[in-house]
Amino acid sequence: MEFWHGLDDVPEGWGRSVVTIGVFDGVHRGHQGMVRRAVEMARRLNLPAVVVTFDPHPDEVVRPGTQTPRLTTPRYRGELLAELGVDAVCTLPFTLEFSKMSPDEFVQSVLVDRLKVAGLVVGENFRFGHKAAGDVETLRELGEKYDFVAEGVPLVSNGETISSTLIRERLAAGDVAGAAEALGRPHRVEGVVVRGFQRGRALGVPTANVEPPERTAIPADGVYAGWLQCIEVAGIPPAYPGERWPAAISVGTNPTFAGVERTVEAHALDRDDLDLYGAHVAVDFGYRLRDNLRFDSVEALIEQMRRDIERTRELTAQPGARSGTESGTESGTAER
Repeated sequence: MEFWHGLDDVPEGWGRSVVTIGVFDGVHRGHQGMVRRAVEMARRLNLPAVVVTFDPHPDEVVRPGTQTPRLTTPRYRGELLAELGVDAVCTLPFTLEFSKMSPDEFVQSVLVDRLKVAGLVVGENFRFGHKAAGDVETLRELGEKYDFVAEGVPLVSNGETISSTLIRERLAAGDVAGAAEALGRPHRVEGVVVRGFQRGRALGVPTANVEPPERTAIPADGVYAGWLQCIEVAGIPPAYPGERWPAAISVGTNPTFAGVERTVEAHALDRDDLDLYGAHVAVDFGYRLRDNLRFDSVEALIEQMRRDIERTRELTAQPGARSGTESGTESGTAER
C-alpha cells in the first residue's frame, strides 16, 4: 500500500480511482463497512481504492483548544486500512485555510484534479467544506458536474450506529468489551516501555511501564485482562517477533503506594524473563476486571494481584478471546 502525505505526493500521471473520505480514527466496524464498499466498487471498475484522511483531527483546527483522544496511531491506522484492501492512503494536512474551502473547491482541487475520482464512498452523515456546507446530496450533484458517482453508506454494525465518539465514551467508562465490539477488535494502546518504580518486580510481578503518545485514548483507571506484544516501528524489528502474551493490565496511579502519576502497566503472564526496556509495544484491552483499590497492606495487594492474574488467564484462554469480543462478561466487567 502507498502512503501519500499531501496531494504533492500523488504520483504524476495518476489515473482514475475510487475514493473514500474520513478521519478513520479507530477504523471501527462502521469505517470497515464503508472502506469495504469502496474497495468493492474499485475492484468492479478495475481501479485503485484510495483513502483520504486528515491530520490533525479537523475538530482541533475548527474548534481551537479541542484535544481529541486518538484511538489509533497513524501507523496502526494504515495497517488496518491495508488489511481491508486499500491501495493508497492520502493524508491531507488540515489547516484553517483548508477548512475554508467551499464544497466545490474541495471536490475539484482534491478529488477531481489530483485523484481523478470515478467513484466516491462516504458515511451517510458526511459533511465537508466551509462551515460543513456540503453533504452527500452535494456530492451527488457535484458528481454529475465532474463525472463521478457518489454513495453515502450508514456506519452501522449489528443495528447500532458506530462512531469514534461512542468508542471514546466507552473507553472513558472502562467498558473495553463494548469498545472492542464497536471496533471489531480489542482497543490498542501503543507506546515505549520506560523505567518506572519497579514495584511490580519487587512484588514478584514484573510489569512493562508503557508510555503512550500524547492524546492517546486510554481506558478508565482499573485493572484489565488483555494482551501485550512487541511491534515493529519505523523499520526497527520487534524484540520478540511474532509473540503476543496474555497480560494483566493496570491503568491508574497505584493508590496503595500513594502514587500521583497515571501509568499503563502490563504484566505478561508466565514471562518474568522479558527485557522490554526501550521496546515499542502494543497493549490490547480485552476485559475489565475491577476498579483500582487501595489495599491496607502489601500482602493484601499481592493476593489480589494473584487473583487478577488467574482471572486474566481464564478470560484470555476462552475460545475466540483474542478478538476481545467474547460475551462472557456483563457490561464490560469481569469481576467476581
